[in-house]
Amino acid sequence: RRLLRRPELEELFGRYSGEDRVLSAEELRDFLRDQGEDASLRQARAIIRAYELNEKARQQDLMMLDGFMMYLLSAAGDILNQEHTKVHQDMSQPLCHYFISSSHNTYLIEDQIRGQSSIEGYIRALKRGCRCLEVDCWDGPNGEPMVYHGHTFTSKIPFREVVSTLGKYAFKTSDYPVILSLENHCSMEQQEVLAQQLKAILGEQLLTTTTDGRVPTQLPSPEELKHKILLKGKKIGRLEDTLDGLGDEAPDASDDDNGAEAEEERRRVKVGGTQHGSALQKDKESLAQALSDCVIYCKSVSFRGFQEARSHSRPSEISSLAEAKARKLIRDAGNEFVRHNAWQLTRIYPSGMRTDSSNYSPQEMWNVGCQIVALNFQTAGTEMDLCDGLFSQNGCCGYVLKPAFMRDEETLFNPSDPSSWEGPGPITLTIQVISGQQLPKVANSKDGAIIDPLVRVEIHGVPADQAHQETKYIENNGFNPRWDETLQFQLHVPELALVRFVVEDYDKTSRNDFVGQFTLAFANIKPGYRHIHLLSKDGTSIPPSSLFVHI
Repeated sequence: RRLLRRPELEELFGRYSGEDRVLSAEELRDFLRDQGEDASLRQARAIIRAYELNEKARQQDLMMLDGFMMYLLSAAGDILNQEHTKVHQDMSQPLCHYFISSSHNTYLIEDQIRGQSSIEGYIRALKRGCRCLEVDCWDGPNGEPMVYHGHTFTSKIPFREVVSTLGKYAFKTSDYPVILSLENHCSMEQQEVLAQQLKAILGEQLLTTTTDGRVPTQLPSPEELKHKILLKGKKIGRLEDTLDGLGDEAPDASDDDNGAEAEEERRRVKVGGTQHGSALQKDKESLAQALSDCVIYCKSVSFRGFQEARSHSRPSEISSLAEAKARKLIRDAGNEFVRHNAWQLTRIYPSGMRTDSSNYSPQEMWNVGCQIVALNFQTAGTEMDLCDGLFSQNGCCGYVLKPAFMRDEETLFNPSDPSSWEGPGPITLTIQVISGQQLPKVANSKDGAIIDPLVRVEIHGVPADQAHQETKYIENNGFNPRWDETLQFQLHVPELALVRFVVEDYDKTSRNDFVGQFTLAFANIKPGYRHIHLLSKDGTSIPPSSLFVHI
């Protein structure tokens, strides 16, 4: 019992309960009001009935210290707004109005050169709420297309296995559509096999025509596409040709993740000049009609500038950009990028140099409204914490509605230009870091080693909001460290801000060791006294480790 004592909660309890050390329903109501919760007597009584352990107290609508602690440690006392942990956003807007949880080279579970390719990669990503998966297809033996990272030593898995895994796990975590991004390097014969396997294995789940049989003027919504799998890839001709059952144009060259091919593609396009230059592609580059017909809303096209897209492109087309290209566009044409993403999908993928499967920061891509920001899900770290943090809301369904100013094609918003932001001016976020509970030891530490914990709070958002502050470290106490320090941040664009709480073990001679973290969108933070339940490096929970803060 002594071990479970929480002096800071006793102080808080005493502040509201007064002399008698018992909370009446009225006193609890005052506490709820200060917490920004529904503060009615009815609610206070309901909480007492749910959390008070002592039968007598419960009957008299009174709450003792233990019940109060139970309440603050429950989901109701969590920093993450529990209302937002179910699907609560409008799901009837066009796909391009959402951030979409997306994975890069999903079949890899290690690095990009020698790593294992595995079905496990798809299962893990889907369980984590990922909605855009990637598959690289190459000709395999006996007419069976294989999935692996071309020109490397990564192991291979049959395409049909990937597709059946997809069919089985696609909608276990979320009902909303899955986009399968197909990198197709197969011969004509094996492309036919790809199309055949997709149709045979996925059946009704594979989307093979528009939702209403007409050519769309805008993308359909996640709601309309529930339980559907969409293929993203090259397409012969235009969508109306598929709907009329014809198609004769050669496919567009598309940006390709794999450096060497992309180079070759760019050279070819330069030689051919215009888009029709791509008709000069070698025969092996041509596309099987059956596979082309499976691509409806996500036709891959090369990006040739925002003006060009505005005049010649359409909502059902999508370009892929490497991270460096995207960064340059953000620097040179931030506002145009935001406008473009209000009507068309953009996919961002990691640089080919990241052979170790490291990740880039997704935040700067989200700041301009890019929807499909593909990360290496197998690599733990800040970038995946941000991804898990953003998508932990809205029922973990893999779709998060973008703020209103990013869904307007005439928006003036530019993340790096403060004069373009509308709004009441900066919001002040004040975080009092009070205490920690039962923090885990650092992996591979010596026996009997005790951590010296500190807490760092990071703000990830538009450049002007990026910031971090940390508390001092507490020597030799991972059990119940007490910081009582106040950190303060100014947020100019709170709608895009993510807040990351990190606990580290201070080390004066080398880098601090990671202990635990929790990340969430600013929009999902509840004010008042809150517990933060920490997650380990790979995003899994580590009960009963927590932080106690006041927001």
